[in-house]
Order: sequence, then C-alpha cells, then structure tokens
Amino acid sequence: MPADSPTILATSGGYKPGSRTRLEFNKLVHHAVDLSGATGRAPRVAHVGTASGDQRWFNNEISEAGRLAGFDLTHLNLFTMPNVENIEEYLLHQDVVWVNGGSVVNLLAVWRAHELEGIFRRAWEAGVVLAGVSAGSICWFKGGTTDSFGPELRAVNNGLGLLPFDNGVHYDSEAARRPTVHRLVADGTLGETHCSDDGVGLLYRGTELVEAFTEVPGKAAYRVRRVQSADSAADVAEERLEPTAL
Repeated sequence: MPADSPTILATSGGYKPGSRTRLEFNKLVHHAVDLSGATGRAPRVAHVGTASGDQRWFNNEISEAGRLAGFDLTHLNLFTMPNVENIEEYLLHQDVVWVNGGSVVNLLAVWRAHELEGIFRRAWEAGVVLAGVSAGSICWFKGGTTDSFGPELRAVNNGLGLLPFDNGVHYDSEAARRPTVHRLVADGTLGETHCSDDGVGLLYRGTELVEAFTEVPGKAAYRVRRVQSADSAADVAEERLEPTAL
C-alpha cells in the first residue's frame, strides 16, 4: 500500500558495515520501508545509483544488503541505457525509492535527460516513499551544497524542488559543510536550509518537515535561516533539531 501522504526521507546515512558482507542497510533504510506501509509481502525497494554512474559492483553490494534485509530490491540503471522499458511504470510499482550518493550535479543532468523530473513527482504524489543519502538527499530539494564541481564546496540550485528548502548533508563529518551553508544562506544563495549530521534523516510529509530520526546516538538535524541583525547586516540563525532514535 502507498504511504498516507507524499513522503520523503532525506538522509546522511542508511548503511553500516556488514558481518558477512561489506555493507548492510542501517535503520534509516528500514524506517523508509516502514513509512511505506508495505505489509504481507517483501517490500519493493528500487535502488537508484545514477550519482555514481550505476556501478555494477556497488549494485551487487546493495543487492546483498537487500537480500539480508528481506527486501524485493531491484535497480534502476540509466547507464548506458535504462534497464527497464517504462521507467514511470517501474517506479510507481515500488514501495520505496532509495537514491545513493555521488555527484548530485551529474545525477540531476542525467535524470532530466531521461525526463525523470516529472516521473519522480508523480511517484511521490502517488505515495511511493522517496529517500536517499547525500546526493540522494539533496536531489529532492531546491538545492544545497555539493563537491560535485571539485573539492571546494559550492551551491547547486537546480534540484527537483519537491521540497521548497535547501539541504546540507554530512553536516558534522566534513569540516567545510557547516561554514559553507552559513555563508551561502547569509548571502542569499541558499534559502532556508535543512541539514543532517551523519546517521540522521529528515522526514517530510508533503512539503512539511515533521520529524528527524537518527540511527547514531548523539547526532542531530538543523534548520539554518537568514536573519537580519540589529545593524541590518545579514546573519544566520541555526536551530538544532533533536532527532528521534530509531
């Protein structure tokens, strides 16, 4: 059954080291499946690896993670051509779409070449849970910060815009992330920006941020906004959002 309302879980997590495999799905991926309401059968999860070029070796590791989790997991590959005849039909049949990390700039360009912008909106509106990590988080927003152009973080402003905010990922694990978000919000390049520490996911019902969740103790989410100081200079306010432990 589809989720009760359009649902996005945007994360900086979802994986953990495996005991017999290199990785397993962590609690955030399982939570995305729970949000879908799938019952009585194996949850259908589509992995989308566009941001890292649909690397088949990584697909194999994700397949192993899906097998261990008990998911009916398949892959949407766009390189070198789509591996399904009807992408929209395929995505509408899923309970969860999980988008992996990599280059969000390249991901967005390839998705638009294949007309996925409208397809993802229709899947979201139909109740398919959209989720992902890093680039797979930023893509659902207006934009955010990225190292897609090079080592120095820059803004990306052409996300799918399903959510009317910007997004900051890996907020606590990469030293440049927080100051870059603050600078870009202060100068108006980014609007209100929702950020996640590693291991944290942001849950949206429709376009409203309703809760944050964590699979790692002590982590948090943040809302960063532009404000005017007493001398009329632009400044930012950062609000810490305490997540629910999974």
